[in-house]
Amino acid sequence: MSTCPAALSKIPGGTHLTPSRTRSRAMASRLAVHAASATLSSRAENTSPVPKPPPSNTGQQKPAGTTSRRLAAATATATALLATRLLAPAASVAAGAFDLRLMLPEQSSEEAEATVRAHARNLLRVKQFADAGAWRELQAALRASASNLKQDLYAIIQARPAAQRPELRRLYSDLFNSVTSLDYAARDKDEAQVQEYYGNIVTALDEIFAKIM
Repeated sequence: MSTCPAALSKIPGGTHLTPSRTRSRAMASRLAVHAASATLSSRAENTSPVPKPPPSNTGQQKPAGTTSRRLAAATATATALLATRLLAPAASVAAGAFDLRLMLPEQSSEEAEATVRAHARNLLRVKQFADAGAWRELQAALRASASNLKQDLYAIIQARPAAQRPELRRLYSDLFNSVTSLDYAARDKDEAQVQEYYGNIVTALDEIFAKIM
């Protein structure tokens, strides 16, 4: 019994296909291949190895905070060392001692000459406190008058010719060394030394005024 091709095309599972169905299946195959290729490419991109981060240098580099603290400590140490070198230990001065270090003049020599005699007289007036044994009053008056006289004499000596200054500076030093010694003697209530150093002050003033007036 013979079967025609048209009948075969209508039977399910038949082996004969029409040209149109053949083209449809070929197109479907190509689409399936393209879809599979796209899927594989996408998977390849998603599974590509991720680049590793660069190795950490934590073992070689120190934390910034630690470095900053060490630099600050080194700076403080250097500053303290420099300060101790610049600030030489000063000679110890007993409590209440009179400081007679040289200072820069704050007035002209003419102004100093106008007041130096009055300040010298005030210095000599401390004898009344020495005679009365008023030691605290003597020290207060001595320091006030000597401070003014010191400034006057320094300004006058600085204005003198260079050849005269060495001798005047020696007398200046003798005068105010005696003032300091008198201050110590008054603090110790040593009447004999007070009278001795007061006499030295009178002598030094006479010599200085003989040269500057």
